[in-house]
Amino acid sequence: MVLLNSEKKELGTQAPDFKLMSVEGKKYSLSSFAQADVLAVFFICSHCPYVLAIEDRLIELARIYRDKSVQLLGVCANDPTDYPDDRPENLKKRWQAKGYGFPYLVDESQAMARAYGAVCTPDLFVYDKNRLLAYHGRLDDSWQDPTKVKTRDLQDAIDCLLEGKKPSEKQYASMGCSIKWKKG
Repeated sequence: MVLLNSEKKELGTQAPDFKLMSVEGKKYSLSSFAQADVLAVFFICSHCPYVLAIEDRLIELARIYRDKSVQLLGVCANDPTDYPDDRPENLKKRWQAKGYGFPYLVDESQAMARAYGAVCTPDLFVYDKNRLLAYHGRLDDSWQDPTKVKTRDLQDAIDCLLEGKKPSEKQYASMGCSIKWKKG
């Protein structure tokens, strides 16, 4: 397992378009979420201990923002060859069992991860109504222990956008396992 920090991205960068299938067999693109004022894109997977440690908090965010103009979106870009937990059928089982509350896309070609500049799981991006990058960083200040969370960085960024404000430019990198890129 290789521990990486998310790479700094220039705020204000346009969200790249994509066309991917979800674990439940629906096709999505960037325009599928045009109605939402905020789009949060999470590069996640089913085997990384860093993702597993924050997974329930991501699911809770879906509950918090269910009736607001916020769309959460999970994406798994890992090559499942050596990580069977990240095979689409296993992603779907976990998505159903945990009740994610947001679509979970399979980036089989890894083109979306490359376009977004995702390097680790979790790698978390938040876009405004114009789909300009407003936040790219960690979920909160205690990935290991939810009882020790003092700052909810990602949630604060979403709340700022919903209030018509810009999130703080002081953003801390997310950290996690490297995306499992296809060999060759």
